[in-house]
Amino acid sequence: MMSHLFPNYNKLPFEIVEGQGSYVKDEHGQQYLDFTSGIGVVNLGYGHPVVQEALLKQAETLWHMPNLYNSQLQETVATQLVQQIPASEEYAVYFCNSGAEANEAALKLARKATGRTQIISFQQSFHGRTFGAMSATGQESIHAGFGPLVPGFTYLPFNDAAALAAITADTAAVILELVQGEGGVIPAEKGWVQAVAAHCKDTGTLLIIDEIQTGMGRTGTFYAFAHYGIEPDIFTLAKGLGNGIPVGAMIGKAALQTAFGAGSHGSTFGGNKLAMAAAAAVCQQISEAPLQHNVQARSAQLMDGLKDLPAVETLRGRGLMIGIVLADADTLQQVMSHLREEQLLALKAGSRVLRLLPPLTITEEETAAGIAILRRVLAQC
Repeated sequence: MMSHLFPNYNKLPFEIVEGQGSYVKDEHGQQYLDFTSGIGVVNLGYGHPVVQEALLKQAETLWHMPNLYNSQLQETVATQLVQQIPASEEYAVYFCNSGAEANEAALKLARKATGRTQIISFQQSFHGRTFGAMSATGQESIHAGFGPLVPGFTYLPFNDAAALAAITADTAAVILELVQGEGGVIPAEKGWVQAVAAHCKDTGTLLIIDEIQTGMGRTGTFYAFAHYGIEPDIFTLAKGLGNGIPVGAMIGKAALQTAFGAGSHGSTFGGNKLAMAAAAAVCQQISEAPLQHNVQARSAQLMDGLKDLPAVETLRGRGLMIGIVLADADTLQQVMSHLREEQLLALKAGSRVLRLLPPLTITEEETAAGIAILRRVLAQC
């Protein structure tokens, strides 16, 4: 039977139809331990009761209302997000529907607020598939066939201090991931990030931190930039913010509010009632210290449990965003196939990195089960 879908996804030949906690089931009843969280989205696990209750309660009253009216739900979530920022300044929030949209808003705000056009990004970065976000992405494979891109973007080598001289008084913004996800789970070095921040401050350049994948507890703190001792001018969220309900956010210093006056930007569905209900529940859960401690403990358990494997060149990452760099690039697809046969789902990043993004709520026992499967499969490579 012909599919009436565009073939832009390389889909596996089974459907996930059910999920609970760290496990999912396909249409044949096969259960899998999910180390993907829907690509870092279902951070609180599947079927989380608090999020479900919030969604069901909101669904009984009102699903949607455009941004023509006040929204107490938006104010509530914005306050929750701002309260988690370890910074000395006030911030404001703009809601949208996805990470790409959040990054688009950030790029527009940077150009509008500074009056400059150059945006600096980094090689191997990934910021989204829409034209502005794709133009900020430092991967030729993502650009292929879609040129010309939005002008004004420059790509520097990641973690390279010498290259930062390219940040000048003509630069509107620098956008970076603190752990490059799609690029291979590559953590930014703390000293380098602080040097980027210093160059931005010296030149009046805005620093945008893309927290689409690293935010919402993924690295063991509410926001990943808390590890780096910086205060971004703008940062973006999506993925885990709604635990599976589409929602994104751009958060910027309050001083930037005047650049985004009425009519300057918008979204029909941004700040949707259902999305805000889910996000409010998620923010409350992610802010709890026991959950963040669990992320740190399970991260240490995984790093310790996966060391000393001959097939593995190195382990890298932060929190529950872990990359297993395989010694042989030709084995990645084979490893992923064998993991599925062993009922464990994982992701890839780049040509030879196995990416692990388990739910932040994963237990010690579930983590141990995943380690056992990973060690068994990787030992065969």
